[in-house]
Amino acid sequence: MNKNIKTYDKSNLRQVILTVPDQFKEGFSLAKNVKISGNFNKIMISGMGGSALPGNILRTYQNNLLTKNKEYAILKIYQNRFYNLPNEAYSKCLNIICSHSGNTEETIASFKQALNKNLLCVGISSGGKIEEMCKANNIPHIKLPIPSENFQPRMATGHFVSVIIQLLINANKLPDRTSEILKSADKLLKLIPTLESQGKLLAKKLIGKTPIIYSTVEFKPLSLIWKIKFNENSKIPAFWNVFPELNHNEFVGFTNPQANYFIIMLRNKNGHPRNLKRYNITTKFLQQKGIDVEVIDIPEGEIMYRLFSSLALCDWTSYYLALEYKIDPTPVDMVNDLKKELTK
Repeated sequence: MNKNIKTYDKSNLRQVILTVPDQFKEGFSLAKNVKISGNFNKIMISGMGGSALPGNILRTYQNNLLTKNKEYAILKIYQNRFYNLPNEAYSKCLNIICSHSGNTEETIASFKQALNKNLLCVGISSGGKIEEMCKANNIPHIKLPIPSENFQPRMATGHFVSVIIQLLINANKLPDRTSEILKSADKLLKLIPTLESQGKLLAKKLIGKTPIIYSTVEFKPLSLIWKIKFNENSKIPAFWNVFPELNHNEFVGFTNPQANYFIIMLRNKNGHPRNLKRYNITTKFLQQKGIDVEVIDIPEGEIMYRLFSSLALCDWTSYYLALEYKIDPTPVDMVNDLKKELTK
């Protein structure tokens, strides 16, 4: 496998995975002195692909946080993955414009709408058109670093999440728990190398299979992001769903399975007892249909640690599956080819 790493991992994605926890300290620092001057009770995160992932993580973070901090009002978090702004973006809303490259056409179109309506905005990008538009319109902008050549937006979730959390802390919309998150980041930095062997083993089980990732609603972002990493790192189809809803429809589809599936169930051991029972029963029925099932417990701890430790295993699994297929895990050639066609 070491030979495969040198042969196929041309952009050294392995090193990127090892250093993801460092993004939290960097992100908090980048946004530390950025103040949003305006009244808002909700945010709209406009972004596509990897630049949209912070919204999914932030919902889970806030839900967990506000169970312990009742003094903070619930901040409504919306997401926009389209060319046009949804209705929720217009009234008492902070529009957070996220594009790692700064050149995502859907996000630029939404930003133009926000500027035309003089909406409250902040831009987050590594440069590009988004940075130019922010400077031209006196909009706050946080410039993200590019840690390495060919760095991909899907690997910048730590940067995006920490920047947005710091912005909301500065606006007194979230309590300051950055010290707890940074402690979790240090803990993650030590954990990630130990997860590498687990990811290798899981990748071998997935050769020739189509992954389906299940979680419960409170950890919905995990199943979505696992799916995305299989798509973009391993270059294979993958699908996701959540308990208990999947038992009311998708589950029935395995009466007559049409592919060679491998189900990964991400389990919260402290979750609702009825859901935990559903994990056991669903596993039994799927295995009776000849479908492979792997139940993976989400580690205990601070919420960011729980989320990003699971995502670290996801990164290793999808990374080593790409190497098993003799594929460079970093580039997304089909996306780039599609963008070229769109310019014609």
